[in-house]
Amino acid sequence: MIPNILSIAGSDPSGGAGIQADIKAIAANGGYAMAALTALTVQNTQGVTGVHLVPPEFVAAQINAVFADIRVDAVKLGMLATAPIILAIADTLEQQRNAGWRGALVLDPVMIATSGDALLAPDAVAVLRERLIPMADIITPNLPEAAALVAEGGEKGEVPRNRAQMSALADDLQAHGARAVYLKGGHLTSSEAPDLLAVGAEQVWLAAPRLPLPEGRSEIHGGGCTLASALATHLGAGRPMLKAASEAKAYVARAIEAADRLEVGAGALPLNHLAPLEN
Repeated sequence: MIPNILSIAGSDPSGGAGIQADIKAIAANGGYAMAALTALTVQNTQGVTGVHLVPPEFVAAQINAVFADIRVDAVKLGMLATAPIILAIADTLEQQRNAGWRGALVLDPVMIATSGDALLAPDAVAVLRERLIPMADIITPNLPEAAALVAEGGEKGEVPRNRAQMSALADDLQAHGARAVYLKGGHLTSSEAPDLLAVGAEQVWLAAPRLPLPEGRSEIHGGGCTLASALATHLGAGRPMLKAASEAKAYVARAIEAADRLEVGAGALPLNHLAPLEN
């Protein structure tokens, strides 16, 4: 069976992140990709200079149109931008679940772009925490996003600096209602890139060497989008959580390793979604 995966996220016209990266990652991991847009952005590898929001009711209509015609094996949530859009998505997916939908739901809580530009309104964090985190089968934050999700009163929260702090933060996220957590450790200053999968009381480390980037490049563009989309695809195909997470991490590593073959932009480096198909 080819799994049908619906990405609900924003658009990146430069192709490195957002819906564009999601579609590439879903297809490369063996899924049929579908997309409901939450926002159009003006961006490239060097930053975001504009955002045009899709009305919440139109976001909901896109989602319902897909569900009305196509079996949805998993949904991946990315850039959701505002509280009204989040509420519209939560209500719509809740209605689909009440109607019998049992697909996987992967939430990548996109808050800040690689360039540092804000992609989630400050007042939307609480709504994301209250409505979508408890609905999701797994959330995939990076360390700053995870710290912000458990902080109260709009504070940024303390970003982990080691594995012990990552483990404690995963516990905090589960205490806030997350069923499972894939905590990305790329922000740690170490020679490896350790990610942490927390499911129930079990925590499993998924470690890999930190891959060198080409000269002049210091950041990866679209890594979080790619990881969550690959994970959603493997969950949609029926793989167990640990197997799906391991496959997703391996795919991202191969796409980063082959990124130096791209000649795209002068800022953060997009992943090479073509090379993993050759393995």
